[in-house]
Amino acid sequence: MSDVTHLLEAVCKGDPKAADQLLPLVYEELRQLAAARMAREAAGNTLQPTALVHEAWLRLAGDQNKEWEGRSHFFAAAAEAMRRILIERARRKRAVRHGGDQQRVDFQELDLACPTPDDQLLALDEALDKLAAEYPRQAEVVKLRYIVGITLQEAAEVMGLSADAAWDLSVHARAWLYREMKKANH
Repeated sequence: MSDVTHLLEAVCKGDPKAADQLLPLVYEELRQLAAARMAREAAGNTLQPTALVHEAWLRLAGDQNKEWEGRSHFFAAAAEAMRRILIERARRKRAVRHGGDQQRVDFQELDLACPTPDDQLLALDEALDKLAAEYPRQAEVVKLRYIVGITLQEAAEVMGLSADAAWDLSVHARAWLYREMKKANH
């Protein structure tokens, strides 16, 4: 068992020193995960990967009901925390008190009508929540693959599935999400 796994177990048991020892071991991987998440965000986003890692860490460390079943589960939880943070930021930016969905537009770009990246992120989040309510295993594959960033084979291992079963779930989830996103755009 790795140092990370031992420390995760200690953190779950409430050992406050374990959390202090864990962060330096996982920080760089969390930073890479955050940088990958931020690379998909809209240009001009003021949140930096380091700030995203810190905010996600605070959520993870402050979770009283944490029970991570190993390294992969921990990073899946971290990725989910980062996704939630980005969704919350997108919702705040769209709030009426912040100007709602109004944006500055260059006069020459007025003929371009397309959803903003925040709108797309919120629509995808809503669709993913619907998928999770209706098909939780398919949603888990999507989260592991596209939020955590692990391979389909690794996702299958984390979920205790064969690679073929994970592939089937992934294909179904992608088709379902595509239909749901298409409905949201019309």
